[in-house]
Amino acid sequence: MAQTTKGIRSVLSIPLVYETFQKAVGSPRVRREIVEKYVKPVPGLRVLDVGCGPGDLIEHLPGVAYTGTDLSAAYIESARRRFGDRGRYLVARVSDLEASALGEFDIVIAKSLLHHIDEDEALHLFHAASRMLAKDGRLVTLDAAYTPDMSRGSRFVVSRDRGQSILTPEGYEELARRAFSQVEVAVHHDLLRIPYTHVFMSCGRPLVQTKRER
Repeated sequence: MAQTTKGIRSVLSIPLVYETFQKAVGSPRVRREIVEKYVKPVPGLRVLDVGCGPGDLIEHLPGVAYTGTDLSAAYIESARRRFGDRGRYLVARVSDLEASALGEFDIVIAKSLLHHIDEDEALHLFHAASRMLAKDGRLVTLDAAYTPDMSRGSRFVVSRDRGQSILTPEGYEELARRAFSQVEVAVHHDLLRIPYTHVFMSCGRPLVQTKRER
């Protein structure tokens, strides 16, 4: 992992504190954005949410077959307590992700995850997702990013994020293209109530060499 949990950031490891903070800064809008524009859920859609945290995204995914994974046992316990009958929740590291264990999915989501992990873990995520996706499936990611046109306020807030692997949109795209031939990138500066810059990626068409690893 490539994140800091020292000082005041440590309290975000407590599920209730994390959930309260997310609501305060406007994260429900970000979740709606990722669901409405990128996931487009329909009943029975098979969704894997990697780095699901306390599982709040499922509130925006009615009727899907949902699996959430997270490194934090506390987050997973909170998710099971609140949403356990609506999906399956597993404690797992990114390096644990394997198609043989988790199955096949139509959509894999990695929300606010890449900038919390190092390059090796990120590449494992992209390649593992490419192997788990059904035909025409997609990996959707969302992360903090540095861009030339971001405001000073946004740059300051992003630099204080717990994640320590924050890249430019081009940096994230370069990693994604090691596993996918189709990568669409979109940048937003106004999704939260605080200054912040996000980059979305929608990744499809796994590379031939990735498929041969199956």
